[in-house]
Amino acid sequence: MKNKVVVFGEMLWDCLPSGSVPGGAPMNVALNLHQLGLDSKLISAIGDDSDGKKLIEFLSSFDFQTKLIQVVGNHDTSKVLVDDSDPENMKYEIVSPVAWDFIQWNKEIEEEVSNSDAFVFGTLGVRNPESLSTLIKLIHKKTLRIFDANLRSPFYDFEVIETLLGFTDILKINEDELEVFADYFDLKPTIQAVCEHLDHHFPMDLICITKGSKGALIYKEGEITENPGYKVKVTDSIGAGDAFLSGFIKCYLEKKSIEETLDFACKLGAFVASKKGGTPKYVLAEIEAIQ
Repeated sequence: MKNKVVVFGEMLWDCLPSGSVPGGAPMNVALNLHQLGLDSKLISAIGDDSDGKKLIEFLSSFDFQTKLIQVVGNHDTSKVLVDDSDPENMKYEIVSPVAWDFIQWNKEIEEEVSNSDAFVFGTLGVRNPESLSTLIKLIHKKTLRIFDANLRSPFYDFEVIETLLGFTDILKINEDELEVFADYFDLKPTIQAVCEHLDHHFPMDLICITKGSKGALIYKEGEITENPGYKVKVTDSIGAGDAFLSGFIKCYLEKKSIEETLDFACKLGAFVASKKGGTPKYVLAEIEAIQ
């Protein structure tokens, strides 16, 4: 039986100088999980407009289920203006408010989360009180809760982050986010200091920290396991961290070792960085072939 994962949050168009591509971290994660053979679903919202219809068509081209994606009639489908002048350090201007700021709770999404093997959420998708209220109701469900911080200034609030950390089993952050966490909690900006603090104050199982082209690490019970990553020619870094998280989730749910889990996640992140956009089509053999 396939592992079931539900992802909550934004779906959008990344508007690059070269053209627009579908994106949003939660959508990227859900779509990667689907391509990896998991039963994944996305809780999000689009506007009743052509951009929203095109996003649904895009997801449908992967045979991805869209039944949990809501249509919000009085708000537009999300767009993000992307500066890709430095492919390894993308900059984003996120339009507000948009449809996914108004995700509504209903019994169907509650049941999907309750019956899932993992539930993934972040901060951007809950910048608005309405979507935040919906997420808070869902994270009380007993499943593996995975918090992808995905901080996008100015759209995060550490009071909200601390609430979400209280329901987090697995936290994923990147190097820059680690420094933001260190500053907020008044800690040395080191992996050890931040992880020890979070591990002590919040009931999480492990922490993933991605380091871009330098790989990633996992902190668990005081031990750090590292992977140097894989060298590829970067096309753009859009979705590379999302791909990493998807690979991690797949292997974690399959109960692979930490080393195997980290290695596969790094391979998938590197593969996506070598392609245009956050959700290229692929088969598993392409990922496993990376050396």
